[in-house]
Amino acid sequence: MSQVILEISHLHKVFDTVTVIEDLSLTVHEGEVVVIIGPSGCGKSTLLRCINALETIQGGEIKLHGNTVSKNSKDLHEIRQKIGMVFQNYELFPHMTVLDNVMLAPVKAQGRKKSEVREEALALLKRVGLESKADSYPRQLSGGQKQRTAIVRALCMHPEILLFDEVTAALDPQMVREVLEVILDLANAGKTMLVVTHEMQFARAVADRIVFFDDGQIIEQAAPDEFFDHPKTDKAKQFLNTFTFERDRSTTNRA
Repeated sequence: MSQVILEISHLHKVFDTVTVIEDLSLTVHEGEVVVIIGPSGCGKSTLLRCINALETIQGGEIKLHGNTVSKNSKDLHEIRQKIGMVFQNYELFPHMTVLDNVMLAPVKAQGRKKSEVREEALALLKRVGLESKADSYPRQLSGGQKQRTAIVRALCMHPEILLFDEVTAALDPQMVREVLEVILDLANAGKTMLVVTHEMQFARAVADRIVFFDDGQIIEQAAPDEFFDHPKTDKAKQFLNTFTFERDRSTTNRA
């Protein structure tokens, strides 16, 4: 089995008096794509924010290649550079071009040569079909183009693991596919990824492992075919039945 990149042990997260994540343990191996699914508000996005130390945890431990990830870590700045996070609302700087958005962190945070970063950024933009948009501003892009720019920005930092937080949630249906195709391409290239999504067909296609999350806990985890065809817990069955009902209803409406 490949090397462990991310190890989460007995994670506990509380907002005020509400427990959001309770005694959660999870291990992610190099090159693995772990897709986290579950009802809205169950703590999936909070988990990703904890992994990147954007949230303070109240218990447990998160390690990236054996290094503790914490807001109190002395080397947090270096650790965060190894974690690429793509948010659902893009987080692009509106006053900067696409190319400048992509180049900013590698040049400023990593101290890399501007010419080197520019060459790589243009190559990555070409890879996702955005080479012609390098000098455009975010306001001139579609939602799908903005999200692909955000993905390129994360890739340009050479992260060891990529975190995707509902990256298609704010997109129109016709824009969803172009973003999911980029992520699928990254999976095929062997990138290590932790993906939160409500797109069940995509989850099945891209995942090496499905993690079903509810009430701040891992309820069930399995290979995609096993999980979707033979869920073991009642909560997982109920969750998947919701999506089956939505598909059946949409088919009836079209008829």
